[in-house]
Amino acid sequence: MKELEYPFESDYIIKKKKSLRRALLADGRERLRKKIAVFGGSTTHDIIVYLELFLLDQGIEPEFYESEYAQYWQDIMFPSEELLDFSPDLVYIHTTSRNIVNYPTTAESREQVEEKLQREYAKFEQMWKKITETYHCPIIQNNFEMPFYRLMGNKDCSDYRGRSNFVSRLNGLFYDYAEKNEGFYINDINFISASYGLRQWSDPSYWNMYKYAMCTEAIPEFSFNLSNIIKSVFGKNKKALALDLDNTLWGGVVGDDGVDGIQIGQETGVSQSYYEFQSYVRSLKDIGVILTVCSKNDHENAIAGLNHPEGALKPEDFIIIKANWENKDRNIIETANELNIFPDSIVFADDNPAEREIVRAQVQGVAVPRMDGVENYIINLDRGGYFEVTNFSADDLKRNEMYKANAERSAQQASFADYGEYLLSLDMKAVIDDFIPVYLQRITQLTNKSNQFNVTTKRYTATEMDDVYKSNEYIRLYGKLTDKFGDNGVVSVVIGKIDGDILNIDLWIMSCRVLKRDMELAMLDRLVERAAERGIKTIKGYYYPTAKNKMVRELFNVFGFEKIEEDSEGNTVWKLDIAGYEKKNNVITVEDNSSLNN
Repeated sequence: MKELEYPFESDYIIKKKKSLRRALLADGRERLRKKIAVFGGSTTHDIIVYLELFLLDQGIEPEFYESEYAQYWQDIMFPSEELLDFSPDLVYIHTTSRNIVNYPTTAESREQVEEKLQREYAKFEQMWKKITETYHCPIIQNNFEMPFYRLMGNKDCSDYRGRSNFVSRLNGLFYDYAEKNEGFYINDINFISASYGLRQWSDPSYWNMYKYAMCTEAIPEFSFNLSNIIKSVFGKNKKALALDLDNTLWGGVVGDDGVDGIQIGQETGVSQSYYEFQSYVRSLKDIGVILTVCSKNDHENAIAGLNHPEGALKPEDFIIIKANWENKDRNIIETANELNIFPDSIVFADDNPAEREIVRAQVQGVAVPRMDGVENYIINLDRGGYFEVTNFSADDLKRNEMYKANAERSAQQASFADYGEYLLSLDMKAVIDDFIPVYLQRITQLTNKSNQFNVTTKRYTATEMDDVYKSNEYIRLYGKLTDKFGDNGVVSVVIGKIDGDILNIDLWIMSCRVLKRDMELAMLDRLVERAAERGIKTIKGYYYPTAKNKMVRELFNVFGFEKIEEDSEGNTVWKLDIAGYEKKNNVITVEDNSSLNN
């Protein structure tokens, strides 16, 4: 919804919140349903109101539990039956500098201040551990904004007795915990409040009158920032950035002005702004964002512009370059098809408002940020939260290279008349084995990103995946695929729960970048092998249809399973008796975890 995209008008959202909610609920979109428990040290009602709007817009339909005012510690440590029955999928703790009770005084010694710091921190760590033990779900915790006054002036930040210093050190302890604990995320209100303006943000009248920790006008922006963490945790991030060229990546029109005439580099303030934006875009590759071009241009001119000696981006930084005179909405759809992703995984950045509106209208779900003025490009993309990082794996660093290698595979495929010969020519090798700690983060990430090749659409938090990893009730497999063009990383995950001599498949997913390469057959072969070792006689598969996973509707049929149930909504149950099973993979050499040490 355009009204909820950054930069938005907070006053408009506050005024129209009810009608916006009605419109979102009536739009017919399929959304994830998630239960979110909100524990507040201040009034949280309005935060929940606006958080719901942003989450609905991002594809998540939330149900909330809200603690009583300032009862966050009691509700967490001594949960009610209502809360236990609610069983949240995610917990959010809304505390601010107003909730710090052990601030130092100027009369105290360094040792006394240190004791206060540790006491304040211990209260929070106790809550986090209780949540993890009770609900096994992700936690989002605010850090602390700076106090709205400085008793010691500028020295408040450097003196151990200063409140600003105390808050900074307490934040540091929170960050250390976040670094060491999967599934724990910081909502950075220290940054948001500073960006908004601390004086306005912390207006004492809102606390004194309503027990709001911020001014009411800031609540939509605060809720939007929080929603970006939640949608990232639940796999709703965007994956690719499609960029216009003229007056987006450089100033001017390369076809008219020539390469020498476009503005990029260090010569002027405008050219520096475009260079800074290119540098920002290039850094997005480092967090796994796929870069593409979508420009109305002659291809030759586009390549020449990207090869400008003062530019930070080069043609090889892009997986796909669509520089032609086709409509941009068509190019966006073709780009999505070539990348094997849905169009709603793409962010389209273009300086031309007319082109933005056409793409917004014609390509459902694509994000179209405002790109008015090169000086605003970075801020609007960055604050939009399209690529919010909550989990970061080694595969993210290599994603662009993986997609480039896929393009090389496609090119080689065109030279083969026989597809089987093409697959053999790839010299594919796979490690398929039980989970190991080094890949748990990537495995969890894959479960939250895979939508098309995903039979049950089940999602796992880091804590839930850790429970599966430690349990003897499951057969777990991950698949890592390499070939002569490169390493695809961890691309497939299967989780089956043992029930006597039956194995029920809870999860079967695969990255779409390795479709049609028989990796699913190699995974099946290994699954049957491991099931037989555990005395399993029957494997049951389940397919639950969504708008995005139609490609695997007949997966179990292809595998040789027998359909034994189907309901009116298309949910199906399949059965495979493993006695007499014959191996199906003939093109991939399969190894186990021991090969990783060689």
